[in-house]
Amino acid sequence: MRCCDVEALWDEMREGSEPRNDRVLAHLRRCRDCQDMYRQFEGVAYCLSCLPIVEPPRSLVPRILDHIKSSVRSRRLAAVPDAVALLDSPLGPLAIGWRETGITFVGLAPDGDYEAVRALVERRLRRPTRIAEAPEWVRAAVHKFFQTWRVDSSVLDISGLSDFERAALLKAAEIPPGEVRSYGWIAREIGHPHAARAVGQAMARNPLALFFPCHRVVDANGDLHNYGYGVEIKARILTMEGYRASR
Repeated sequence: MRCCDVEALWDEMREGSEPRNDRVLAHLRRCRDCQDMYRQFEGVAYCLSCLPIVEPPRSLVPRILDHIKSSVRSRRLAAVPDAVALLDSPLGPLAIGWRETGITFVGLAPDGDYEAVRALVERRLRRPTRIAEAPEWVRAAVHKFFQTWRVDSSVLDISGLSDFERAALLKAAEIPPGEVRSYGWIAREIGHPHAARAVGQAMARNPLALFFPCHRVVDANGDLHNYGYGVEIKARILTMEGYRASR
């Protein structure tokens, strides 16, 4: 069982403040749960101190430096707002979000309200946005999708998603236009055969809903099931791609 006082200390550390040593010791003296845990970790620490010193492999330093560079770049990008624009499409106005690393958001925007679109994108991506004019490469990606029902994944950025979510969306992108697969099929294909429900959650949080085609994912019975923009829109997109339910 976790100690609430320790949780509070962790929260302070996450916010950048360092708890005073005397405060930690005072808590340890009066908390029986933490005393038991301390004794356990004290034994682990002793065992670790008895282990021989192992020289790190030469490849470790370059990997650490690459990780630091990647972390610095990620923080720098996180501070830059995503650009947002509205583009016309056969489905109506589309909200498009992008940054230098690729397109980060695609969604239907039936009202064409920029402020509503910005709020939608910021809520989904959890970072600020700015209104901008869509560059040619973004327009080309949207045009290509509605011509071929496919998109070049190299112009998409889903780096903010978990490994499981990325795997699920990339597998959904392998479903041919005009065909459907089940949540269970995706779960099995990505090595998590019992995670069909988690796949459904990943589809629900998909920030690139057309480009990673969660509309091609159905339930085990072949029913269209839920869709963020409504089952009618899901059926419409599939029909445009050439899907026929009798298949």
